[in-house]
Amino acid sequence: MSNDFPRRKIIHVDMDAFYASVEQLDHPELRGKPIAVGGSSKRGVVAAASYEARKFGVRSAMSSVIAQRNCPELIFVKPRFDRYREISHQIRNIFYEYTDLVEPLSLDEAYLDVTVNKKGNPSATLIAQEIRQRIFDTTGLNASAGISINKFIAKVASDVNKPNGQKTVNPEEVLQFLEDLEIRKFYGVGKVTAEKMYKLGIFTGKDLKQKTEQFLEEHFGKSGRYYYHVVRGIHTSPVKPHRIPKSVGAERTFSENLSSEIFMLERLDHIASELERRLKKSKTAGKTVTLKIKYSDFTLNTRSKTLPYYIAEKELILETAKELLYQEKLQNSVRLLGISLANLNTEKDTKTQKKETVSVQLKFDF
Repeated sequence: MSNDFPRRKIIHVDMDAFYASVEQLDHPELRGKPIAVGGSSKRGVVAAASYEARKFGVRSAMSSVIAQRNCPELIFVKPRFDRYREISHQIRNIFYEYTDLVEPLSLDEAYLDVTVNKKGNPSATLIAQEIRQRIFDTTGLNASAGISINKFIAKVASDVNKPNGQKTVNPEEVLQFLEDLEIRKFYGVGKVTAEKMYKLGIFTGKDLKQKTEQFLEEHFGKSGRYYYHVVRGIHTSPVKPHRIPKSVGAERTFSENLSSEIFMLERLDHIASELERRLKKSKTAGKTVTLKIKYSDFTLNTRSKTLPYYIAEKELILETAKELLYQEKLQNSVRLLGISLANLNTEKDTKTQKKETVSVQLKFDF
């Protein structure tokens, strides 16, 4: 493995079944039972499942109907995002006691760069143990962690000893760890890509490593170059403490299909209000409005318009969304509508910033 790229001490912290665990924490009668956070209606989707439910094959993003079929005893709980954000804030404050280089991926996971840390602790492994204990003492919840030289390996490693465990991949162990790894466990390889790789005889990291960069690019496009490098332990992306979103959006799935534009306009009004609230909260504006339409047959259609000026007000967002709605005739009844704003005013700030690289020469004590 080359020493020509930055090596860091990265921790990926991932809360265990976060939403479901919060519900079991706050409602003792749910502990030890299979629960799913989400809607129980025929249109409902599982946002999170407890480990008791996962034993029955219940997973996040699964239809509530299928989840109930897999686990007849499944208990559905309505999500409480304000509560999840409250606890996430507590967890994030713990992270900042160790480093300012914290990159949240969602409410329940984040990357931490502890190469140089506020505790002066040279061991990322011990820091991860301490952070996980602090999280438990503060919130009563369990977290898992992965520790290694870059974000990719740390992310993969955090899954190895879940729940309530951690895995350190030391610098000298990286190549063997990646060669032994099942291809479906590579971060960035989804179900469809994994199936494609299987057909090409790629089942493990070792198989992937035997393919040339040209071969991978021919079969996977730009992602091929990514796969070629990560299997060799090369992933130079730094922890970005201020992740700037490329778009801000809001959407709604309806309990009954909508077939009339009149009813859709009413829903779009509510969605535009929510989008305006999110834009104001993030002090963001954008130029490109996109209307997302998902039909009852799950066909997805998007329509966009770029304005010559930045907008963040509900009235302008809604006016543009209406225009997009009437742009084409509806193909079917509609089950979901969404509005997003891209080409944000935050992007111009990042274009002027120079990319920073942190070069840390090993030897590392992990």
